[in-house]
Amino acid sequence: MTSFIVTHPILTILFLSCISSNIYAQKEEAFEITAKAEPLTEINEYKKEASILAADNALYEEQLKKELSELSSRVRKLKLEKEAISEELALKEIQIKKSNQEDELTFANELKELTRLSSIAKAKADKALHELKLNQTEWNMQTAKLEAEIKALETEKKRDAYANAKPIYLANPLQDDGTLIISDRRIEMNGPLTYDTADYITARINYFNNKENNNPIFIVIDASPGGSVMAGYRILKAMEGSQAPVYVVVKSFAASMAASICTLAERSFAYPNAIILHHQISTTITYTNLNLTEQKEFYEESQEWWRRLAKPISAKMGINTDEFIEQMYTNASSGDWMEFGEEAKELKWVDHIVTRIQETSLLKNPDAAPPTKKKPLHGLSESAGENGEPCMFLPRLIAKDCYFLYNKDSYYRMK
Repeated sequence: MTSFIVTHPILTILFLSCISSNIYAQKEEAFEITAKAEPLTEINEYKKEASILAADNALYEEQLKKELSELSSRVRKLKLEKEAISEELALKEIQIKKSNQEDELTFANELKELTRLSSIAKAKADKALHELKLNQTEWNMQTAKLEAEIKALETEKKRDAYANAKPIYLANPLQDDGTLIISDRRIEMNGPLTYDTADYITARINYFNNKENNNPIFIVIDASPGGSVMAGYRILKAMEGSQAPVYVVVKSFAASMAASICTLAERSFAYPNAIILHHQISTTITYTNLNLTEQKEFYEESQEWWRRLAKPISAKMGINTDEFIEQMYTNASSGDWMEFGEEAKELKWVDHIVTRIQETSLLKNPDAAPPTKKKPLHGLSESAGENGEPCMFLPRLIAKDCYFLYNKDSYYRMK
């Protein structure tokens, strides 16, 4: 017979009831069979035994009922406990839901409040930004206004530094009253004539020709002692090659090569007290270290340059070169023939004497800007000699060139 264990209370009761009923049925069946076979006495015994068995069964049944009742009570108790647990769980779930709902509500309220505060903060920030932009715009407008006023004042000041007049361009610049009108087509020529001076002047002659070649170009000499023959010759050839007429104006002093440029110009002008000085090239051999042969060669080359320069000058004067030299020494024992403007005009060293010069190119106030030291055209600077005396050392000349300048006080020297 298979054995097993029933652990569930209700199943255990049902199992025991089935066993009791089977045992009772088996005893009755046995009793009936025995009654048929045995005598009456035995029947009584059997009845007695059956009564006992019935009592046992009744007792057993009562025990089973009791156990079943206990099991039922336990089942009901378990059910109640289950229901109680279920209710507790349900209550706990409700409490959790309620707590969650409260948390969600709190969160929603906090979120709503934060959103409200954020909106307020954003609105305040937008307002502050708007006010800042308004202030910035106002500040920018004020700054722009001030800058415009400053710029206007600066522009007015700059404009005030310029004259209202414009350069005057005249084909014939000399007026009947002796006034010379000089336009902004002017080139200054001051100091010793060097290769830098020639570069400066010839470049501007070419520029003015390329810009416009009808109105005259003016080379204005305040003071020049002369200089390099080749530099001066370059200037003369640039003057000759110019399509626009090139006029020379002497305000104070023009000597040697500068005097040659003045005399050989297409037209020249000078103040009455301007000084023009002619002499021979041979005077420039001073302050050079040459042996006798070199001195002879240098002298011959200088004489050739002199012939080339003196011939057109003397021809303009209506004399020959020998007569020109003779008159030099007749008028000055040193051969440095100096004449003021009016006498120079009589000698045809200059074409016109002017009483006034009108510089129409000076359109900017020279005091409008701080004074700056202007680099001289010749590119030289004053130095000190061996004894500390002021002097100016002339640059080295190229081959076959020589200096043709007035240098009576030996201010200009060669190293």
